[in-house]
Amino acid sequence: MKDNRWLQRLGDELAQVWTVTVKDMKIYYLFPGMIMTGLLSPFFMFFSFSVQRGMGATQGIARLLAMTIFFTAAAAGPFIIPLERRLGTYDRLLAAPMSLLTLLLGKTAVGAVLSIAVSAVSLAVGVVIFGASIAQPWLLAAGVLLGSFSFSALGLIFGSIPTRNPGDVAMPSLLLRWGLLFVSGVFIPLGEMAPVAQALAYLSPLTYAQDLMNHAVLGRGAVTAPLLNPWLDLAALLLMGALFLLPSVKMHQRSRKLGY
Repeated sequence: MKDNRWLQRLGDELAQVWTVTVKDMKIYYLFPGMIMTGLLSPFFMFFSFSVQRGMGATQGIARLLAMTIFFTAAAAGPFIIPLERRLGTYDRLLAAPMSLLTLLLGKTAVGAVLSIAVSAVSLAVGVVIFGASIAQPWLLAAGVLLGSFSFSALGLIFGSIPTRNPGDVAMPSLLLRWGLLFVSGVFIPLGEMAPVAQALAYLSPLTYAQDLMNHAVLGRGAVTAPLLNPWLDLAALLLMGALFLLPSVKMHQRSRKLGY
C-alpha cells in the first residue's frame, strides 16, 4: 500500500514537471533572446573557430555537439525565470501546489529538451550531409541527455538570482560559459595548457562533455587527457547536474524572502 502511494506521488510530481516544461516550451522557445543565445550562438562560435583548422567532419561534429548542448541548455534558465518574474507569472507558479524542487526540475527540463532537439538536428546534418560516422551511438545518447541536464541546471543558477531583468544575469552567465569554453579543451588540447589551466579544466563540466563526445563520435578520447574515460565523464556530468540544483534551491528561497 505504501509502495502504491509512493509511486502515485512520484507520478504526480513527474506530471507537474512535464506541465511546467511544456508551458515554457510553447511560450518561450521562439523568443528572440532564446533564439540568439540558445540556437545561434553555438553555431556562430563553432564556424568562427573551425575556419582553416582542417578538421574532418567527424571531429567537427564532436566539437559542435559539445558546444551545442553546453550553450543551448544553459540559455533557458537565465532568460525565462527573470522574464517571468517581471511579467508576474512566476509568483503563480510558486503559489501552485507543487514543491520548489519540482518547479526547478521543470525549468531544468526546458533547457534540456531544447538542447536535445538542437543536438539531434546538428547530428542529422553531420551524418546525412557531411557523412560523419558515430562510433558508439549509445554513449552519444547518454552524453547528450546527461550533458543537457547538467548544463541546463548550471544555467538555472543564474536564473535564480533575485532580479526581474533578464539582462542582469545574461552577461555574467555568458562570461562564465565563455570562460568554461576556453579551459575545457574544446579548442586548446589539455596537454598544451598550463598546469593551472589543466586543473581548472577538470573542474569544468564541459571538459567531460567534450571528452564524452570524442569517445562517442570518434571512438577515442584525448590522448593528452589520460585521466578521462567515458564512465568518469558520465558520472561527473550526473554529479555536477545534481550539485547545480542545490544553489538554485537556496537562491530561490532567498529570492522569496526578498520578494522576488
